[in-house]
Amino acid sequence: MATLVLDRSNLELRPDGAALALYESGEKRGTIALNLLDRLVIQGNVKLEAAVLTRLGENGVATVLLSRRQSKRIAILLGPGHSDAAIRLAQYQLALDNHWCLRWARRTVLAKTRGHLRLLREAIQQRPACRKALSDAVASIEATRRTLQSSSKLDVATIRGLEGTAAAAFFRGYGALFPESLGFAGRNRRPPRDPVNACLSLGYTLLHFEAVSACHAAGLDPLIGFYHRPAIGRESMACDLVEPLRPRIDDWAWEMLRTRELRADSFVYDKGACLLGKAGRAHFYAAWEKKASFLRRFLRRQCAAIVRGLRRHGEPMLVDEDESEGDDGA
Repeated sequence: MATLVLDRSNLELRPDGAALALYESGEKRGTIALNLLDRLVIQGNVKLEAAVLTRLGENGVATVLLSRRQSKRIAILLGPGHSDAAIRLAQYQLALDNHWCLRWARRTVLAKTRGHLRLLREAIQQRPACRKALSDAVASIEATRRTLQSSSKLDVATIRGLEGTAAAAFFRGYGALFPESLGFAGRNRRPPRDPVNACLSLGYTLLHFEAVSACHAAGLDPLIGFYHRPAIGRESMACDLVEPLRPRIDDWAWEMLRTRELRADSFVYDKGACLLGKAGRAHFYAAWEKKASFLRRFLRRQCAAIVRGLRRHGEPMLVDEDESEGDDGA
């Protein structure tokens, strides 16, 4: 199945039988069969008829609309949902079980910190000149993990605080991997202010879209999480699924900049925001498709494992992402 990314001005999508026709400046450029299309990413000034949205929905093509400049998600369109409402009812019941949610939260943060430790330890081997900063970050995250593993008096708020402590330590070490010219001094967003954060923001946005789509396909409610509590405008279950995978995006962003797949001229600055330029986005999306194959597969497996647990009226499990390493597209 294919992903179609539309990221230029003067583009238009029109229905064309069992396909979609792509026009640029009024001239037909080609068609893509709907049964070959799995997802659509639209960024910028793309025109389309309501009939196109209907066709996309009918064919289950997950669609995400991003703002033209800041790559901010505006909307997600999903096709028909899973028909077994019993899955969601079981999910809602479990979300009210504070004891279960506490265990899920602990395991989620442990999985995320394990991924960050792996990245930092591998970085020490590749960048020995940064050993001090990286080793300090490793030591701090390991201390947080010991608290998570050993303490029996944690609540979700405390776990969230420990996650924040570990994330701050990670980004201190992570920042040592980039040249000062990139201006990376930690995580910032809305808007991102440097090339590293521009890559992280768009990567996290696309990953979240994949998590929402995976929940929807499996019959889970993306809005109801176990660690991230329900909040207006937030798909909390998708947020739960994304957390253990964030280190994958962090590692990939470093790789894109380290190998100069993205360079300084791949970015533009506008009113304090650092944004991927047209050429930079083209490189980014091409590389994303290779990376995303593993992430999509992992998310499908995780959602399937959760559904199996819910159907048995038991406890859903967190899939170990290391088990899916086999044919990672990274």
